[in-house]
Amino acid sequence: MTSYLWLVIAAGALGVLYGAVQTAALMKADAGNEKMREIAAAIQEGASAYLRRQYTTIAMVGVVILIAAYVLIGAYAALGFLIGAVLSGAAGFAGMLISVRANVRTAQAASQSLAKGLDLAFRSGAVTGLFVAGGALIGVAGYYAALTVGMGLESTSREVIDGLVALGFGASLISIFARLGGGIFTKGADVGGDMVGKVEAGIPEDDPRNAATIADNVGDNVGDCAGMAADLFETYAVTTVATMVLAAIFFRDQPYVDAMMLLPLAICGACVVTSIIGTFFVRLGKSNNIMGALYQGLIVTGVLSVGALWLVVEQVVGGPVTTSGGDIIEPMNLFWSGLVGLVVTAAIVVVTEYYTGTGFRPVKSVANASVSGHGTNVIQGLAVSLESTAIPALIIIVGIVVTYQLAGLFGIAIATTTMLGVAGMIVALDAFGPVTDNAGGIAEMAGLPSDVRVSTDALDAVGNTTKAVTKGYAIGSAGLGALVLFAAYTEDLRYFAEEAAAGSFFADLGPVAFDLANPYVVVGLLFGGLLPFLFGGMSMMAVGRAAESVVAEVRRQFRENPGIMTFQTKPEYGKAVDILTSAAIREMIVPSLLPVLTPILLFVVVLLIQPDKANAFAALGAMLMGVIVTGLFVAISMTSGGGAWDNAKKLIEEGYTDKSGVLHQKGSEAHKAAVTGDTVGDPYKDTAGPAVNPMIKITNIVALLLLAVLASGKIV
Repeated sequence: MTSYLWLVIAAGALGVLYGAVQTAALMKADAGNEKMREIAAAIQEGASAYLRRQYTTIAMVGVVILIAAYVLIGAYAALGFLIGAVLSGAAGFAGMLISVRANVRTAQAASQSLAKGLDLAFRSGAVTGLFVAGGALIGVAGYYAALTVGMGLESTSREVIDGLVALGFGASLISIFARLGGGIFTKGADVGGDMVGKVEAGIPEDDPRNAATIADNVGDNVGDCAGMAADLFETYAVTTVATMVLAAIFFRDQPYVDAMMLLPLAICGACVVTSIIGTFFVRLGKSNNIMGALYQGLIVTGVLSVGALWLVVEQVVGGPVTTSGGDIIEPMNLFWSGLVGLVVTAAIVVVTEYYTGTGFRPVKSVANASVSGHGTNVIQGLAVSLESTAIPALIIIVGIVVTYQLAGLFGIAIATTTMLGVAGMIVALDAFGPVTDNAGGIAEMAGLPSDVRVSTDALDAVGNTTKAVTKGYAIGSAGLGALVLFAAYTEDLRYFAEEAAAGSFFADLGPVAFDLANPYVVVGLLFGGLLPFLFGGMSMMAVGRAAESVVAEVRRQFRENPGIMTFQTKPEYGKAVDILTSAAIREMIVPSLLPVLTPILLFVVVLLIQPDKANAFAALGAMLMGVIVTGLFVAISMTSGGGAWDNAKKLIEEGYTDKSGVLHQKGSEAHKAAVTGDTVGDPYKDTAGPAVNPMIKITNIVALLLLAVLASGKIV
């Protein structure tokens, strides 16, 4: 199996090499005129400065946790945490560095043709996508190889398991900070700038007279690009680790346990190759269907991944395998489970596009409601956000039932792993969004011809949909990934109870049953269920406070410097960037620590109230399930509803004819109502909703690490 492990690491390296080669080609592209380069440089400077301050702040928290991991669990866990944190941060930083250089080049390419603009924007997104997938694969497979091959540790040993889980925790911790901090920055700028610029001053989006314009473009990169890169990096790493942990538990007494732990890594490695191939099939046809061109690459990746999945299962698993509990799993059942994962991915993509695309009923209904006024727009947007949860939930339910019937909990894990296997292509679709958004802003601020803005607007509208699609994919995979983590928690708990030595924390642990007749289980469910709502509320309020500070600053500049409106003087862009940087760094700390501390708090409180360890573990497990269930619905509702609000505004800006045949455009009352809805939807879809994704998994990982700490004997 060692040779397959090296092939997996080589596949990850191939993804990173692809990114490096494409980056070199992108940097050779024309960056436009001096004015465009000046604007792009300001965006680059602001984005780099923000991420440096963000990561410096995160590092302070990370050092404390690193020391705690070393003291309470051991050196392997501490090193794993460090690897996960560094690689997750690097994924976000790399995504930002690419997008802030591709934006101006995309604007210049769009001035030549729509096809060239699409090609450059997508290739920049593909760089981020393959860096994320390749880096995550190198991190997990490389550390696993270092522990098992390099140091000769047993693959099922606690050192290896705890090291991998800690790696996932490191990635998750960075992810939630990056997602939340970047989201607060970008939406504070977007909402604040829109409220003063569009609504009050009546100037267009990305108008250079708006002091928040540069901050808004900076935010697109630190939130949508860097944040999403770190988010999907941790989802990829955590899901792979969780599947490996399950394999170690389910097959721990079997001679093929190493092969089963290798299987998720091999699936991801094969899908990196298929994702690279798929990127070469994104080409704009004669119909100028941008979304169709992107889907063409995604479909090719999916089809090739089916064949790759079959080959991997055939080579790595070979014949039937038996779990430690005596259940027999056929290789083809694992293949079908993985195939279900790909089908679930495709279904979620299609459903999310339906709820956020400008050509479908939900977005058109929000646009039509805008004709009646601000209130009806908000009501319809909320209705769409609530409705949008139903079909994705049903898709996930069907996926869980089918894969469980095929291969039990391990079948669900393989389906989720396969979903994440194509993350390289999915992240490419997401990173495409902020690049095209920035390209439109640069075209507007640089005063490029109106036909250039037509091309960038068309790319940006699709980018809004791809960002929403990616968030739907990330949330769906996070929900299934968290379910795998929950399964790892219950199986790990059973293992510790069975193998407990005399005097250990688990020695006198009775059966742990998640029985609804037990009030502590109900308490855990309710406590876990409230966390996504509390977290979402804290995130939304943080954006509101940041936006208020931007509104005050932009109003001040308009009031004190009338020459701004007549283009005689330039706004002080740096002021808005500084205000938002301070606000985002300050506001992200408390919500981000909420999922880290609450599992420990609940466990300790229940143990103090009722000194029955079984009740404490049952309450903690129920809390994890409560977070998964409500978090899934909160996140889907926010991201899909926010996307619908955003694209309803875009639809009116392009020219929307209502049911009465009246045309509504930029500056109309319907447009003003749509802007109001968009300001509500922005923190929904780009801050609170996406940040719930890593929050779900962090609570589950902390629970796993708590078991490891208690089993270490350091705390009795």
